[in-house]
Amino acid sequence: MRNPSPAPASAPATLPLLWLLSDERNDVGIEETFANLPKASGFVFRHYHLDGDKRRDRFTHLANLARSHRHRVVLSGDIETAREWSADGVYGSAALQPAPGLLRLATAHDGAELQAANAAGVDGVFLSPVFPTRSHPGAGALGPMGFAVLAQQSLAPVIALGGMTAERAQVLGWPRWGAIDGLADGLRAQPRT
Repeated sequence: MRNPSPAPASAPATLPLLWLLSDERNDVGIEETFANLPKASGFVFRHYHLDGDKRRDRFTHLANLARSHRHRVVLSGDIETAREWSADGVYGSAALQPAPGLLRLATAHDGAELQAANAAGVDGVFLSPVFPTRSHPGAGALGPMGFAVLAQQSLAPVIALGGMTAERAQVLGWPRWGAIDGLADGLRAQPRT
């Protein structure tokens, strides 16, 4: 399965294939996960459980660590904060707004959200949930076929998300994927590049 659509002209040719998304549940041990990711992977800082200075301090610490491994650092937040905190990009609904100089990574769960991402000309789309996930227990998943149908409609590179692991990415036949829990384990066995 391939994403046949070319990336928008603004998309960097080096959009990482592997993305770690942060969350309260993977915060402990995230430093080790950074070290085990292939060089030049992506990192989306979410940490919705932290507010104000605590969130910024944690972002600064993790962004510095991520960059020491040459990872791209994207903030789940507004464009102004992403610029103020020196993030490489924005994630989520903020990505649907113009943000010159920032990588814009939208989220899509259905065709309408994917069409909004297409219309906005984003640099990448996290399409989810591909498989059942702990983030949304009991929610329906796209499954491999639903994912494939939507991914083919994207004008930007698609990043598979939701219940993803290295094994599931291989079964899905999709090289660009991200995870919260699925990267904490299993990376030690993968060769670093």
